[in-house]
Amino acid sequence: MKTILIALAAFLSVSFAPAPTSAQTARPLPVEEAFTLEVSRTQDGTLALNWQIAEGYYLYRDHIGASQDGAELPLETSPGIRKDDPTFGLSEVYYDQASAHLAEQVFGTFDVTFQGCQDGGICYAPENRQVNALSLAVITPAAPQAAAPVEWVTEEAPTASEDTGFALAEDDGLIQSLLGRGGVLLVLVSFPLFGLLLAFTPCVFPMYPIMAGALAREGDRLTAWRGFELSSIYVIALASAFALLGAAAGWSGQNLQLVLQSPVTIGILSALFAVLALSMFGLFELQLPTAWTSWVANRTGGLSGSRRSAAILGFSSALIVGPCVTVPLAGALLYIAQTADVALGAAALFGLGIGKGIPLIIMGTLGGKALPRAGAWMESVKRVFGFGFLATAIWTATPLFPAGLDLALWSALLIAIASFAFSAKITETTPLAAVRSVGALSLIYGIILMLGAASGGTDPLKPLARIAERSEASAPARDLAFAQTGSIPELKAQLASAGDAPTLVYFTADWCVTCRVIERSVLPDAGVIDGLDGFQLIKADLSDFNDENAALMKALEVAGPPTMLFFDSAGREVAGTRLVGSVTVENLTGSAKTAEAL
Repeated sequence: MKTILIALAAFLSVSFAPAPTSAQTARPLPVEEAFTLEVSRTQDGTLALNWQIAEGYYLYRDHIGASQDGAELPLETSPGIRKDDPTFGLSEVYYDQASAHLAEQVFGTFDVTFQGCQDGGICYAPENRQVNALSLAVITPAAPQAAAPVEWVTEEAPTASEDTGFALAEDDGLIQSLLGRGGVLLVLVSFPLFGLLLAFTPCVFPMYPIMAGALAREGDRLTAWRGFELSSIYVIALASAFALLGAAAGWSGQNLQLVLQSPVTIGILSALFAVLALSMFGLFELQLPTAWTSWVANRTGGLSGSRRSAAILGFSSALIVGPCVTVPLAGALLYIAQTADVALGAAALFGLGIGKGIPLIIMGTLGGKALPRAGAWMESVKRVFGFGFLATAIWTATPLFPAGLDLALWSALLIAIASFAFSAKITETTPLAAVRSVGALSLIYGIILMLGAASGGTDPLKPLARIAERSEASAPARDLAFAQTGSIPELKAQLASAGDAPTLVYFTADWCVTCRVIERSVLPDAGVIDGLDGFQLIKADLSDFNDENAALMKALEVAGPPTMLFFDSAGREVAGTRLVGSVTVENLTGSAKTAEAL
């Protein structure tokens, strides 16, 4: 329990840290407002360069220079403040104002270059100004190197990336928006609430049988307090792993889903759940080698075996929760990638994990009272959780299966559950009618799934869809036809060739659970098909991820699938239409209407 209190105290200490200054939370100023250059003539006829620097911004001394016709001009600068800068290391910088003096007279037009940053925010690209030595006029070149930092995106108008040419709708980002409205405290309060709202999404469902299985192994030692303790350790470990994995992925530029959803990772996880299931069925007693348990014990402060198991299960469960992209997760990952503020991004992800785990803690606490103690009942309960682990194994491994195999496995599992229900021993406390009803429903749906698999079906929620299609063969088929894209040049060419049609770009992958739900339940909807009529439809499939896919995602600021972007006929992303994570018929058709209206 000491471990729980320490972890919660650490989280609260971060939550109540001082909020950032207004300069840190506000949208970055245009570079000409952040650094205003004025030129004046001194008594000896030479020129002085003076910058007025906005509060919260600074200029680098070493990045101030002057040149004429390619030749460097001698420039004198005063000493600055020494700063351990995250971009350039130990540097001399100027706050509030900066000045430089041209050591010799200059005639005609010459160039002045400088570069600065926002404290705790973005860094601007090197800037260039042309100065007329006679009139002292400061001229911004017609094609500056960067009118604004390419990392920053806002909402008034599309911004074309100099490197990629994509015109993205500007958006402050979730964390930046929360920072602007309430500082760090609002971010750290909001993300646990986001997690709670996401706690009953498909990606979190496998956590419940895992947690229940861990509780069932306690037997007659299980009490409400014990259940609360184990479930809290599980959730804190899950949230910690979630924060570490997300921070590492965002900071390194690697996509969290792609790191966690490789075939090898999926295969290992599925095998682990299958082994846990067999252990629940009593085939063997699952126990780690003594050397492993000793190593873990030495590094977990002497936690008991049950507590260590809960922590290990919680940490490894992040491999399942992590791959599901939602708006809060995407916002945190993009914030880390764009600002390098790993601490705040990781704290937000930790809060997101805690929020997702709140129902698990409630279940663990109540389960301590509800679950039976030792005896024949406990053996039956362990078998029920064994079926839960098998279901988790199938669900996890589905991206690796050929089409239809998952239906066959779900069918076999449901028929096995029916067999268990009908063979359950009758006791005074056995809710016989309920058990038999579960068995009958499992058998019926298992047979339906078997028929669906035999007929070529692929959707466990619509197993007989292929049979229905054959019976309606005379009706014209209506499907959305997506073109494929996978690189920046390819997508740019497709946007350029759209003519007067708007474009939908859909990022998906075989291993994306939420994508499968969208493709089974949302995209085939008649309202969606009608709403996307007249659109150019493009799909970016990330199943076989490569460097070109990574560059495309970075250029479009996509954290992972599922993500949908809407572009107008001029190839500009339509503000307020981007969809991230779970998508409904209503918000998809709403975004389509907005994009089509332009």
